[in-house]
Amino acid sequence: MPTTALLVMDVQRAVVARYPDPEYLPRLRSAIAAARAATMPVIYVVVGFRAGRPEISPRNLMFGRLAGAPVTDAETAAMEIQPEVAPEPADIVVTKRRVSAFAGSDLDVVLRAGGIEHLVLTGIATSGVVLSTLRQAADLDFGLTVLADACLDNDTEVHRVLTEKIFPRQAAVTTVADWRR
Repeated sequence: MPTTALLVMDVQRAVVARYPDPEYLPRLRSAIAAARAATMPVIYVVVGFRAGRPEISPRNLMFGRLAGAPVTDAETAAMEIQPEVAPEPADIVVTKRRVSAFAGSDLDVVLRAGGIEHLVLTGIATSGVVLSTLRQAADLDFGLTVLADACLDNDTEVHRVLTEKIFPRQAAVTTVADWRR
């Protein structure tokens, strides 16, 4: 049974569109291919809400403006996983309700049921889902690796500080190329 899983977080059409980097998806795709070649589970984490968005409080600064609003067809399409890195049938897709991959999702149950003890984190944004998930996963005693170049943030300095100074306190930080070796 594999003990390590690759998490691909928030790589949804609308999110990718806000973080333009033409080299990002090919790097991420190579990390996903390496995980699959090693028979490592690939788990996609997406943010999503039910019709009417009952999970959203108007007090939430990030999502509150969406509270009670209907989910449109255009929004549903925009929140699909980016086609260039789309899941395969054996991959798992987990829906979260907040920033951390664990918040409002069944990710912890999926990981524990699969005997997963170590997570390899990728996603958008470094200062959002990656930071929040790393902190919560560390508190849950998972081993952690962050693929720094498979994470994106609109603020390159924040990305640098997180991957070079903050994340190494709780995770191994490497590149996709070095991790694939």
